[in-house]
Amino acid sequence: MTADLFSHHGDQLRQRQAPLADRLRPRDLDDFVGQGAILAEGRLLRRAIAADRVGNLLLHGPPGVGKTTLARIIANHTRAHFSSLNAVLAGVKELRAEVDAARQRLERHGLRTILFIDEVHRFNSAQQDALLPWVENGTLTLIGATTENPYFEVNKALVSRSRLFRLQALEPEDLHRLLQRALSDSERGYGDRAVSVTAEAAAHLVDVANGDARSLLNALELAVESTPANADGTVSIDLAIAEESIQQRAVLYDKQGDAHFDTISAFIKSLRGSDPDAALFWLARMVEAGENPRFIFRRMLIAAGEDVGLADPQAMVVVEACASAFERTGLPEGLYPLAQAALYLACTDKSNSTIGIFEAISSVRRAQRQDVPSHLRDANRDGDAFGDGQGYRYPHAFREHWVAQQYLPTALQGEAFWTPGRQGWEGARRDRLLERRAAQLAAAAEAVDDHPLLVSSGPEQPQLERWLQRQLAQDGERLQELRRRLWADLRWQRTDRVLLVGGRSLLWALDPLAAACDGSVAMLCGSSQDRDRLEAQITLLDPLHQPMLLNGVEGLLQLDPEHRFEVIGGRLNQEDLALADLDRHWASVSDRASDTGRLRLLISTPELGPAAALLALGQLKPEQLASGERRQLDALLALESTWLNDARATTALQAALQRAGWSLSQERWQESLRLPLDQPLIERWLGEGRPYRRRLDASGPEAAACAPLLRRWLEAHRGRTLPQRLGHLRLSGARSRG
Repeated sequence: MTADLFSHHGDQLRQRQAPLADRLRPRDLDDFVGQGAILAEGRLLRRAIAADRVGNLLLHGPPGVGKTTLARIIANHTRAHFSSLNAVLAGVKELRAEVDAARQRLERHGLRTILFIDEVHRFNSAQQDALLPWVENGTLTLIGATTENPYFEVNKALVSRSRLFRLQALEPEDLHRLLQRALSDSERGYGDRAVSVTAEAAAHLVDVANGDARSLLNALELAVESTPANADGTVSIDLAIAEESIQQRAVLYDKQGDAHFDTISAFIKSLRGSDPDAALFWLARMVEAGENPRFIFRRMLIAAGEDVGLADPQAMVVVEACASAFERTGLPEGLYPLAQAALYLACTDKSNSTIGIFEAISSVRRAQRQDVPSHLRDANRDGDAFGDGQGYRYPHAFREHWVAQQYLPTALQGEAFWTPGRQGWEGARRDRLLERRAAQLAAAAEAVDDHPLLVSSGPEQPQLERWLQRQLAQDGERLQELRRRLWADLRWQRTDRVLLVGGRSLLWALDPLAAACDGSVAMLCGSSQDRDRLEAQITLLDPLHQPMLLNGVEGLLQLDPEHRFEVIGGRLNQEDLALADLDRHWASVSDRASDTGRLRLLISTPELGPAAALLALGQLKPEQLASGERRQLDALLALESTWLNDARATTALQAALQRAGWSLSQERWQESLRLPLDQPLIERWLGEGRPYRRRLDASGPEAAACAPLLRRWLEAHRGRTLPQRLGHLRLSGARSRG
């Protein structure tokens, strides 16, 4: 009892004597100031803390932004045991003691342990290696805080097993809030004392603190405690006192610190983005700071291979030649070849298709059967006895020095590792490559008797099936292009909260899930069937990274009022345009947009109906039809033209969006397709309850009577490909002001 009393008294004494910055540490997330990018309602980290599912974390950011405080808040929310170490003071001995205690808790009580290590980058390599096995086997959950870039200062294995969150310097308004809290809090701050801070003094403290809460509060504490009270007992802090209490800090280019890596990163990204002016600026900054030019040339050689690649194979030659010229001349004349290399890389065509090597390496590692096909084997070493080399076709003996034959192992037949871009050297070879890949598939079909799975779909050949789809229908490339056009010019933030409307497929969520990895994605389901389909699709995703499925606009009402979306978008179909109460729907959706919310919607409509497509195919000859059939064809063409040119639905949508507070712009383009005319396509048009059939039936008995005739015409041409045109409309929106 005595020890408890002494301990309690000691804790109270330490709390009273603790620095102001320590006394004012927030105790929960609602009390936390700043870092809304990762901690606002709906963000990944906030959800993980609330669900007590915090995994291994590395918190990276400058001093005084809340890394240690955030760790303590996590400690208050978790059911796990929470321990902490400071890497400056602790060694391997202390670390082993924490590991032993954690192991005993887990074995005896089933209680997991979260270990917080402040200044984790101060652990040397041996100390970090000693920690790794216990993080890997789950004995410890690690939360590390560091002011240095973890990718360069922390064991790569630890980084790969942790999620990295970057905390930003606090905004001026955040620091002003902290300052007012310190002055008004009577329990932990100066609320029980008469302290007056002029507006000029407050502004100076906030400005010079430069986003560092600890610096601000330490300066305030020094000013208050060192300034005597005036006659009425008030401690008055003016600009002069504030200037004495806080020091300016220099910003230096440290060749071993973040500035070094941030600047080279900006340089490489400027080259990749084809901005020669920015490239020269960052190059000049590195040269002026004394950066080693050999390091810069080495990074430009990497960029020539990674970012330019086969769009301009000469890029590698130019950079190598400039590097050689620099070695001959040195500085200052060497600035000319240095600048020449940078400008060439910035201005030439770009392609990253060489990354196909990594997919090939991945296939090498996971493929179970990689036998060299017999006709490709070396026949010079007793090969005749086994048939090695037999059947090989010598390409130079054929026209264009090329012949279709199998080159990949049978288990990988049909895989495509290289995806050439459309620019430069490789762009000129793209079409020929696709044609030859299709011919390779035909060559593989010659072995169908021996390898029946080779040209058929099945679980044994999922890669081939996907490749066949790309080759025969090009849907993969088409949809990729539509996704690119939908999200084009949208500057994603990792912490964006995204609402997808028209949620029928996970396909349209792939880009947001990848881009907003520290935010969240919600999908608005219009029906129970859509929700069931999406639930089946997302089961393979990690639970914390699965999109949230909402049951219509009613599901939005169940979200926290602070859960606002920075991005709202998706692809809409005709059902979405035909909602009974369009205004109510989009008003409810738009009410959930943030003040800086952005809107991206894609609407695709066919521009040829089935009758017009048959006519465009050239197989349906109007002059050969009986007079009754000709009248029915003319009637169908007139109806299709009326339906397809009806823009009322899209006009109503745009009007509803504008009334809901969006300022809109639009982009239109056309796409030409070829549709395989098969029975599923016929049923898509003429099956009971399908939109086209419903329109025919609703247009009167004469129009409805055309359906059997149209079906007969379509079935007579099965196996052909029908021409089709799609009209695409992309709506871009921003929240209206005022």
